This record gives sequence, structure tokens and C-alpha cells, in this order.
Amino acid sequence: MKRLTAVGVALVLMAATACGSGDATPFPIPSGTVVTETFTGTVPVPINGALQADIHNFNVTVGGSLNVTLTAAGPPPTITMLLAIGNPSSTGTCSILQGASAQVTAGTTAQLSGTVDAGAYCVAVADIGNALQPIAYTVTVAHT
Repeated sequence: MKRLTAVGVALVLMAATACGSGDATPFPIPSGTVVTETFTGTVPVPINGALQADIHNFNVTVGGSLNVTLTAAGPPPTITMLLAIGNPSSTGTCSILQGASAQVTAGTTAQLSGTVDAGAYCVAVADIGNALQPIAYTVTVAHT
């Protein structure tokens, strides 16, 4: 588990701003074995005014569908967080893929969906400026 630096958070937030908010439109899901990974963590409150994020790396061995769900976040349980997918960088941050982020509240259906090639990826959960205390979360990443 790694925290994004202020620069990493800025990249995450710029990607979210460019992409808008809300659920992403899902792409067709090819058949195959689904691997589901569950990550938990805590997004700290801003440090010296810099919004914080938490990232987890994962590998996709065979390209195919990718579905990411923020299943829990809070307190409060209705808080909106930034959810994003990217590639791990050499500096330990997550370089967000274009169109792969959304401002979401926890739910039971995938908030980010699409297709990816085999490779190294990261999922980021970030404060959008509304966290008044550390935010605990659970996110699932399902890929084929």
C-alpha cells in the first residue's frame, strides 16, 4: 500500500476533472476466468492543504475486462471519493489512464469498467476535498 504524493494526487484530480464525474459506461465483457482482488486502506486527511490518496498495485496476466467497485468508504458512508485506474510509476505513484476515473460513492455495482491489456496497473482512492477525517475504504478489482 502506498500513498500518492501531492503531484500524484494532482494527476488523479486532473484526470477526474477532465473526465467528469459519475459512472463510466461499461464495455463488452469477454469470456474468461475472472480474478477478483480486494484492497482495503485509509485515505488520510489533507496534509498542509494537499489532498491525499491511497493506491494498490495489481497485475493483469491476460487482457480482458476490468471492473472496479468502491464497495465501502467512510465515515460517513455516503462520502464521495475519487476512484481511478492507472499504471504504477517508478516514483511509487499511480499514473492515471485517460478516462479511467470517476467521483463515486460506495456501492455494489462497478463504477469503472472497461477492457485492458495484460500488464501492471494500480487502483487509486483519493480525497476530493470533502474528507474531514481519515476515510477507510474497500475496493474490489475484477479482471479476466
